[in-house]
Amino acid sequence: MSGNTLGTLFRVTNFGESHGPAIGAVIDGCPPGMALCEDDIQVELDRRRPGTSRHVTQRQEADKVEILSGVHEGVTTGTPIGLLIRNIDARSRDYHAIADTFRPGHADYTYWKKFGVRDPRGGGRSSARLTAPTVAAGAVARKWLLEHHGVLIRGYMSQLGPIRIPFESWSSAAQNPFHAPNAGLVPELEAFMDQLRRSGDSIGARIEVHAEGLPAGWGEPIYDRLDADIAHAMMGLNAVKGVSLGSGFDCVTMRGSEQGDELGPDGFHSNQAGGVLGGISTGQTLRVSLAIKPTSSIRIERRSINRNNEPVMVQTLGRHDPCVGIRATPIAEALLAIVLMDHALRHRGQCG
Repeated sequence: MSGNTLGTLFRVTNFGESHGPAIGAVIDGCPPGMALCEDDIQVELDRRRPGTSRHVTQRQEADKVEILSGVHEGVTTGTPIGLLIRNIDARSRDYHAIADTFRPGHADYTYWKKFGVRDPRGGGRSSARLTAPTVAAGAVARKWLLEHHGVLIRGYMSQLGPIRIPFESWSSAAQNPFHAPNAGLVPELEAFMDQLRRSGDSIGARIEVHAEGLPAGWGEPIYDRLDADIAHAMMGLNAVKGVSLGSGFDCVTMRGSEQGDELGPDGFHSNQAGGVLGGISTGQTLRVSLAIKPTSSIRIERRSINRNNEPVMVQTLGRHDPCVGIRATPIAEALLAIVLMDHALRHRGQCG
């Protein structure tokens, strides 16, 4: 199965299934000499893991990471880093009823059409469970970026369904399960999710990710543009249906006199470009926005077909996130870190 590796010089290969014995990642291309231990990675996995609040799936996974290779005496060796996360709370029986049917909005139908077989347990390979190894690999990248370039990567939820969340502070985003940057709105978000969960339905969200301290000059022209690689990586995240940088889709209604960032001796006067021009970083804060669709696995019955192309009604039971966007912030941060580290190494390789 192709399409499981991200990056050129810093390469991350993701493996496993939602209900298999374990999931993990292999990182190839991490430079030697960086201090690295499980605790450096675990802190990020704990931000993403399930069962941390009543608003997310109640699957109880510790997501304890094991470093299998590439680190000796607490330091990276330059060889492939193997990361393993064991699955300990899979309930495959929850998916017996949909083994021969297809959930609307899910990848069941397309996986079956492509491969002729599919693993229905928790969505198999298409499950958001597979984002845990991505977060683990991203923790390695963000540590290297911070130590070598001072790049700080942070994210937050800017909208939950119809509720817009004005930015108040980064500290607020770190203190609630929504990663909402506005503490005053958390009770409203909780009440909304409680009602949604009782209804058996799901909802979408919008996530913002920033990278601060990025030097100017990272990226490539035309086909390997920094923004193109970011969009490519972010669209690999389950449920992402839209990616934009800077002013994004708002640029449609803007005039050139508004959208083009003016320059002065002290730098740029604005950042409508989101930190990238011509596929190369400007040195400003890199701003990425993601649109996350509602979870496809819901308790409400919906029309579908079975393998014999017969009409059926499908209801998905089990433990699912009523809004996958609630846990998406650390995943988006990890993906951005992986892309930025790859481009940092590519820039060093070409330009010294």
